[in-house]
Amino acid sequence: MGVHGRADEQIREEEAVDVEWSGNWVAERLGVELVGDGELRELLGLALRRNPKRAHLLVSNVLGKHVPQRPSVVHGVGFELGERVRNLLGESEAHRAVVLGYAETATGLGHAVADGLGVAPYLHSTRRPVAGVAQAGGFEEAHSHATSHLLLPEDPDLLNASAEGSPLVLVDDEFSTGNTVLNTIRALHARYPRDRYVIVALVDMRSEADQGRLAEFAEEIGARVDLVARARGTVRLPDGVLEKGRDLVAAHEAGHAPDEPPAPRTVPARVALDWPAGVPDGGRHGFTPVHRAALEAALPGMAARIADAVGDARRVLVLGFEELMYAPLRLATALEDATTAEVRYSTTTRSPVLAVDDPGYAIRSRLVFPAHDDPADGPGDRYAYNVAGAGFDAVVAVVDSAGDTPALHAPDGLLARLAGHTDQVVLAVVPSYVPPSHRQEAAMLPEPLRGPAFSSYAADDVGWLLQDLSDTALEAPTEEREEAIQSGGAHYAESLPVEYQPSPRYQELFKAALDTSAARIARAVGTVTETVLAERGPRPVLVSLARAGTPVGVLMRRWAQHRHGLDLPHYAVSIVRGRGIDANALRWLAAHHDPADVVFVDGWTGKGAITRELAAALEEFGGFNPEIAVLADPGGCVRTYGTREDFLIPSACLNSTVSGLISRTVLRSDLVGPHDFHGAKFYSELADADVSGHFLDTVAARFDEVGDAVDAEAKELLAADRAPTWEGWAAVERISEEYGIHDVNLVKPGVGETTRVLLRRVPWKILAKRGAGADLDHVRLLAEQRGVPVEEVGELPYTCVGLIHPKYTRGATGADGTAVTAK
Repeated sequence: MGVHGRADEQIREEEAVDVEWSGNWVAERLGVELVGDGELRELLGLALRRNPKRAHLLVSNVLGKHVPQRPSVVHGVGFELGERVRNLLGESEAHRAVVLGYAETATGLGHAVADGLGVAPYLHSTRRPVAGVAQAGGFEEAHSHATSHLLLPEDPDLLNASAEGSPLVLVDDEFSTGNTVLNTIRALHARYPRDRYVIVALVDMRSEADQGRLAEFAEEIGARVDLVARARGTVRLPDGVLEKGRDLVAAHEAGHAPDEPPAPRTVPARVALDWPAGVPDGGRHGFTPVHRAALEAALPGMAARIADAVGDARRVLVLGFEELMYAPLRLATALEDATTAEVRYSTTTRSPVLAVDDPGYAIRSRLVFPAHDDPADGPGDRYAYNVAGAGFDAVVAVVDSAGDTPALHAPDGLLARLAGHTDQVVLAVVPSYVPPSHRQEAAMLPEPLRGPAFSSYAADDVGWLLQDLSDTALEAPTEEREEAIQSGGAHYAESLPVEYQPSPRYQELFKAALDTSAARIARAVGTVTETVLAERGPRPVLVSLARAGTPVGVLMRRWAQHRHGLDLPHYAVSIVRGRGIDANALRWLAAHHDPADVVFVDGWTGKGAITRELAAALEEFGGFNPEIAVLADPGGCVRTYGTREDFLIPSACLNSTVSGLISRTVLRSDLVGPHDFHGAKFYSELADADVSGHFLDTVAARFDEVGDAVDAEAKELLAADRAPTWEGWAAVERISEEYGIHDVNLVKPGVGETTRVLLRRVPWKILAKRGAGADLDHVRLLAEQRGVPVEEVGELPYTCVGLIHPKYTRGATGADGTAVTAK
């Protein structure tokens, strides 16, 4: 039996089970009539939506958008339409055709039509701008709630080079008035004229008045325009249907309070798809027959991994993500072939539709959750229909890496909403396709620097995405730097402080602190690593924020290797407050790894400035998750951490000599060009004082003894609400005002940040929590050596806070920076 025949049989089988038409509820209350082919009611139901242009919504039973359907039915219906187009065109023209689908509803349908044609490249419109990809066209969709469509082919000649003698096949789910499709053809014909167009739709719903417009339009542009549809009919609307629809929606919503989301039944798991390299996630930038062949070959293996992940589940939903319809559809068809489970397929959507739990209504339930792909039109609600109450015992959520963000994993995010209605949620992430032009640009960047040529770390411990400025004089006296920074004459990243050389007494304090805290650090390393592996695994790419994050990244890599035999990639990149993250480093990472796998790592949080800086910097880079994993989060700024205690991390006690002999990073326009990584220095001359390896080995030696504690803590954290509280930021603002500083950048909370103030800024005073013990021994010693007062305070969310001199000129003291004290 062919694809078409199997799809027809399954549609009839579904309809035999549910005898009531899913449009009755709307038809009875609004007087809406659906008339046409005998198959029409099998294909369509009715629902209501809030839309000033159209009250009713035709809900397809075979599109795989709002109604979960067998994936073989969804793909088979589109495939059959593609076969009909190929027969209409003939082999010669079919080989020259280009297929264009509409976002978001018809992206999967259009791709299935292209599969049926078999020989044509596919492109779909998108509502997601992609930085650096030139727009080849755009158009508006008059009746939609979100109207702007962009065309972003990676090959700018996709629509042009094949135009002469080649048809353009336009695919939408329904052909109603015809306005959207005809406006598209008119706009494209002006730029890429051709002599033949084919319009494909599941249903042709034009009124008699609209039907004559197609021939007139074809004559107007001087081209042939054909129409291929699965079924034909029309909707008869009574007078005043818009007002009646609005009133009905309002009345129903007023009488039905929104349901309180149920508590999640399970913690979502992640499955590694091993998506084939070079195959796009869909048709946003174009999809060729070569891509199709590579995907077909990889589908059985990916389906087998999903089947293993869902285990004994008997009723499985594969849930796609807005425009990402085709990849999850094909994964679902392959899963259908690989398992005896009952498999259904649908996707999330932007479209707000009223839900009514009635067998005569097409949308029985809805889940509401925030957008999780940082949409260009700003935040908003998104929806998954007919999932709640449908009896699925496993849901496989398929998103692209641009949508794998903290919002997806948040307590009110899609995964949590799904977990309230099924026993098992599995997340599968398809890498967002990076057009070759971006990869070629990244290929021009140098490879990472590695030890022993750059840093005292082993070559496989970390790759530094930096340029070597070891031979450049960058150091300036601390007081001179502070004056320049606070006067606005220089940015802190334009120079380096003179490296602090610890006294013998201070070195002894470091060694004692390391011996005392090694097990506590090992426990925090294990906890944060296990959390990352559970939520971002199975093979995350660790990217530490140089340099405080780098020792932590090395330790996390060692934990993964020691406990799980994993050899995780680890790189270090530069991020500069006020200037953002190194964009070239991100381009290199995107060219060599899936951005969704990248996990940013830092040592600790203070008030969360770098957390905010990273989130802002990544807004223009699709696919990267801005969440930072840290060893300690005393500021309550992140959700992935080893501990929220503010304790001494010995790597904060020193500078380069505990960080692979690498300096802070440098960003200066005369040294860092547009195609360069940020810079840093390798202080090889300090090798005799280097304790970087000693620090790592001492902590790693305690891994085994803390294993059980780590397992318990990680399990507890994964089940807990770890949403950031930002209480540290509030405390910093209060301290800034209370002490007359009026600049939060000069308040450095936490043991690590206070140590940095004492080592490389001009400190004014230290606030220490009353009763703090050995964690502050090194702080007290440094303060004594620099003549800085330590003030003990009672109410402090941190162990200590370092205050940088608020109005520094050399020799000045006091909050106003004017009083001079003899030394």
